[in-house]
Amino acid sequence: MNGKDIRWKQRFVNFEKTFKLLERTIAIRDLSEAEKGGLIQFYEVCFELAWKTMKDYLENEGFEVKSPREVIKQAFQIGLIEEGELWLAALEDRNQTSHVYDENIVNQIVGKILGTNFMLLRKLYLFFKMAHEQ
Repeated sequence: MNGKDIRWKQRFVNFEKTFKLLERTIAIRDLSEAEKGGLIQFYEVCFELAWKTMKDYLENEGFEVKSPREVIKQAFQIGLIEEGELWLAALEDRNQTSHVYDENIVNQIVGKILGTNFMLLRKLYLFFKMAHEQ
């Protein structure tokens, strides 16, 4: 096992922790305003660790990628992820989280996190969970 292989596996451990926090928060019914803020914060961290885990994994596979957009596109090209366009939209949602002072944007982002975005992260989590255990 080389250093980069260890790196993506180490990053996955942190991704898994934040994914579990996000998963538990999503399970809460009728989120309060504070819980919505927590959900968005967990999503931000989870998304960051998701793309960085993909980046480390891709580098281990011999690819050179820098930005989140490049990582998503390359991950889609090699079949690591299936929904490239949805991942790019999720990246835009992540970039919108800095506007959480606007209640309409908060509610839109929360809706996307509860729907499509969590599903994307869950699929990636399951892939890395299996790869990590091998």
